[in-house]
Amino acid sequence: MTVRARAFVPGHVTGFFTVERGPDPAHTGSRGAGLALASGVTVAVREASGPITLDGEPIDIAAAEQVRQALGLDRAVAVATDLPLGAGFGVSGAVALGTALAGAAALDCPRPRSELVGLAHRAEVAAGTGLGDVVAQATGGLVVRTAAGEPSIGRVDAIPVAGSVEVFSRGERSTADIVGGETDRLSAAGERALATLLDDPRPATFYRASRRFGTAAGLDHPVADVLADVERAGGTAIVAMLGETVISPDGGLSAAGYDVRRVQIDPAGAALREVPDDRDGA
Repeated sequence: MTVRARAFVPGHVTGFFTVERGPDPAHTGSRGAGLALASGVTVAVREASGPITLDGEPIDIAAAEQVRQALGLDRAVAVATDLPLGAGFGVSGAVALGTALAGAAALDCPRPRSELVGLAHRAEVAAGTGLGDVVAQATGGLVVRTAAGEPSIGRVDAIPVAGSVEVFSRGERSTADIVGGETDRLSAAGERALATLLDDPRPATFYRASRRFGTAAGLDHPVADVLADVERAGGTAIVAMLGETVISPDGGLSAAGYDVRRVQIDPAGAALREVPDDRDGA
């Protein structure tokens, strides 16, 4: 089927965060920090009508469906990614944002980028699958979210960072189960981590604050053995929130004997991509 528009959205791993509940999805979100990854999600909006598919199979991604409804987009949406779902890479937010960007382009309905990011953010919050991934994925790099909410309300800054990280993923975890429950302990740990990073805004501080956050918030126990192995090998490692995924910036995972993927940090954030000449494929 003919492709009308395509967008790429980086994956995103959160190192630490707070939960900020507002009166509506626009004012709800998180503060914290995370990394945008060059492994991400490609979303292609096709000419014909149809469902959202992942690697050719229909899939229910509530946030992306809400974006389609808001845009009045009845066309097929093809999603391709090499990232696992539910493992802390922000795939749901990436699909929602990619659908917003590519969907508006496919409809020849130009809208301000901030409006489309806000649409995807609100959909992600309403679906209960994320709080801060969308605004970070729209920004790229090492993103620090200092005020929660969609772009017209929240605030993001970026710390210069380059290079790559090692990734080891063990399994999935439900974002809704964690952020939908009692989050006072989690948010208190996130406040301390954010204060630490703002006082010394460097990548090394991000990793140190993220490691402490995972322990203080009680979220690192599923991969505690992996973290310990990396540290015994002399490396640095953090948990990707929210998942059972470990990130190492300094080769610590491979030094500890784990089979890893090495992923570049994405500096630019989500963007429309050129449609191939044959206009087919995702």
